[in-house]
Amino acid sequence: MALALKPRSGPIGVKIEYSIPEENIEAFLGCMRARRHVQSRAGARNWALQRNLQMPSVWIETFRTPTWMDFLRLNLRLTAADKEVVEHLQALHDGKLPPQTVLSIERTTDAARTRPIEVISRPLR
Repeated sequence: MALALKPRSGPIGVKIEYSIPEENIEAFLGCMRARRHVQSRAGARNWALQRNLQMPSVWIETFRTPTWMDFLRLNLRLTAADKEVVEHLQALHDGKLPPQTVLSIERTTDAARTRPIEVISRPLR
């Protein structure tokens, strides 16, 4: 990673881009139904599948994990059957390179929050 992440860094956004030929779309969607279940069970949140309107062969899977450690655990929780789903998706992918994954850390644009220091003065006894 180009950034030094801590286990509690996050949330982490994940985007995986697939190139799926028209003849593989039904098989891909069936596989993605299983993939959604796998990812949700392993800790992924806000899972979504999108199709690119300008390039219809491009499909994008997105999800979030609360922290960097949650993302790492998600990948360790995959069973042999879960890994078969991943392998099937890669077989349906039509590209010179494997499906491309982009990881992002979400940041707010709100002003930095700092707690005001409150000084309480009490009379001496």
